[in-house]
Amino acid sequence: MDISLAYFSDVFWFSTLIGVFAGLSAGLFGLGGGLVIVPSLVWLFSWYGMDEHVLMLMAIATSLAAIVPTSLSSIIAHYRLGAIDWRCVFRLVPGIILGAMLGAYFADEMDGRVLRWVFIVYLFYVGRNMAMQIKPVYNVVGGVRYLDYFAGGVIGVVSSLLGIGGGTLTVPYLSGQGVDMKKAVAISSACGLPIAISSSASFAVLGQGQGHLPAGSIGYVYPQAFMGIVILSILTAPLGAKLANYLPAKKLRRYFSLVLFVMAIKMIVLMVE
Repeated sequence: MDISLAYFSDVFWFSTLIGVFAGLSAGLFGLGGGLVIVPSLVWLFSWYGMDEHVLMLMAIATSLAAIVPTSLSSIIAHYRLGAIDWRCVFRLVPGIILGAMLGAYFADEMDGRVLRWVFIVYLFYVGRNMAMQIKPVYNVVGGVRYLDYFAGGVIGVVSSLLGIGGGTLTVPYLSGQGVDMKKAVAISSACGLPIAISSSASFAVLGQGQGHLPAGSIGYVYPQAFMGIVILSILTAPLGAKLANYLPAKKLRRYFSLVLFVMAIKMIVLMVE
């Protein structure tokens, strides 16, 4: 089916629903939107017949672009609280930018099915941690600041490959370095912006001139889906954060882990159909 639709089309409206879910989950569980956005876009793009050669790349690139405005709003909130250690951010960012660009290049060179399996494994990993209430900590030598440059590169590569903001990697790394959890979350939010900008820009450039792309796309970024997601995710993330103060967080995390498992299984089913 041809997906060359008008901008305010079914793709846009379905993407607003993805934005609602992504924003609520980000606010409730502190998870980056990519965990929800990528598999949801895979289903949506598959439904509209997007070519398998670019489907996963389009989902990842569009997810990363959608993370830009939400990361910016998160940075502003943490900045007002004075919680961001900018010295640590500036040590991480050079590696993050380089790693994010390399990750986009690796994803572009990788077989689409392999890339999808990488994301499926990631979904199972995060789902398992949420179901068992595990908070991973990457134990490294505390106080060795030069490690931040290397860690930033790893975080950038993996985040770009998966279409995520990097919080599931940055926070455990900083905790392993002995950083207070609140500061680790604030630093992670500040690092999400360069991850999203550098990787989505790289995907936009790498996709130029590629075949199999739908009309209206900017490289591998699909503006219709981007706009639909951003409009409501920005509004629902604060709502999710407020609900987190009233709802049973532990039970919700276990329920949400089931959603992640279902998403992973659905992605597997789509591959074998």
